[in-house]
Amino acid sequence: MAGGFLSTGKSGRVNNWLSTAHDWFLPANCVLCGRAGDQGRDLCGACAAELPYLKDACQHCAIPLPHAGICGQCLKNPPSFDAAYAVFDYQPPLAQLIQGLKFNGKLYNARLLGGLMAERFAQMEFSLPELLIPVPLANDRLRERGFNQALELARPLAKALNVPISANYCRRVRPTTPQTGLDAKARQQNLRGAFEVRLREPVEHVAIVDDVMTTASTAEMLARSLKRAGVGRVEVWLCARAALHI
Repeated sequence: MAGGFLSTGKSGRVNNWLSTAHDWFLPANCVLCGRAGDQGRDLCGACAAELPYLKDACQHCAIPLPHAGICGQCLKNPPSFDAAYAVFDYQPPLAQLIQGLKFNGKLYNARLLGGLMAERFAQMEFSLPELLIPVPLANDRLRERGFNQALELARPLAKALNVPISANYCRRVRPTTPQTGLDAKARQQNLRGAFEVRLREPVEHVAIVDDVMTTASTAEMLARSLKRAGVGRVEVWLCARAALHI
């Protein structure tokens, strides 16, 4: 690790060898139904067809909409981030995969979901960011969980798109209570002053990476911190977007 970045290429040959060995000795099985995986993924073709890919969404915050456009919330109060892109609608069975990752330590779900995110983002016509920034966890939460799910999702993205991941340029400087169950106003209050950004060199364009966005409070507070640190464009790259502002 150098300059605050996680390298994705230094051990490429070792990682490729390990991946080949894994595929040889432990063939992919679908994480949803247990049948043989398809195309080397831990997902069969039938279950892949059931995943709720996001179709029409707000062009600013990625919330699902009946037709593409800008949602009323963003028209009234535009967020601090410049755009958000989500691969999935937060519906079954995708929701179970994210919950299994976050709360049951199923890290292989991150490999699968991060790979699916990389496939979708590679097809999109936009300028790639200079840096991926996984939403950081507080130290106590990280010790309790043992991993940061946003970082685990970002790894396949970084490898596929050849974009570095920030290691320690952004951190939570104070613990926060779990966001689940809080309304939008309470979530914003809970996160106020929670993030600190220390960019050691100028960065113009970054993408925040997270598993799921509901009220956008976390992305909003982190984007504000990044903009104050001098970042010109902040995007949010999501595995899934929840359907309603709550």
